[in-house]
Amino acid sequence: MSDGRGFSVRTGAARLLALLIPGALLAAAFGSEKFGGLFPCEMCWWQRYAHFAALGLAAVAFTASATTGRSRLLTGLAAAAIAVSGAIGVYHTGVELKIFEGLTTCTSTASGATAADLLKSILEAPVVRCDQVQWSFLGISMAGWNAIISLAGAASVAFLLRRERRS
Repeated sequence: MSDGRGFSVRTGAARLLALLIPGALLAAAFGSEKFGGLFPCEMCWWQRYAHFAALGLAAVAFTASATTGRSRLLTGLAAAAIAVSGAIGVYHTGVELKIFEGLTTCTSTASGATAADLLKSILEAPVVRCDQVQWSFLGISMAGWNAIISLAGAASVAFLLRRERRS
């Protein structure tokens, strides 16, 4: 389906996917914290940062008509950011599987207003290691699922944008 200028609904679908994929993955990540009691490690945050960027780029893409080059560019950049999160997820999964060494430090959720509060928070805070799986489904960790969904999603967005140019 074309709008008479060579653009079809594929661009709109690509733009929507570029918004929904990072939004859904971020919602799942924060939901796992809030409702699942899981705590993110440093590499989990790296994956989230890329999704934050993708979400912002995709949202800004909606400020222009899907038929504009600006919207297509922003959607493509969002797809690239989603792919970056997926690539970090691949690396994180490799760290979990002991294929790569990963980080040598751990992360903590400690905070406090005074030195005593901070010390108490540090001692009570969970230490989160990037090389240990906190949760898995079908034998795949959250980092693995992020990698699969992000890379497949980014490829889908890129495919829809690429197909658009050929139409």
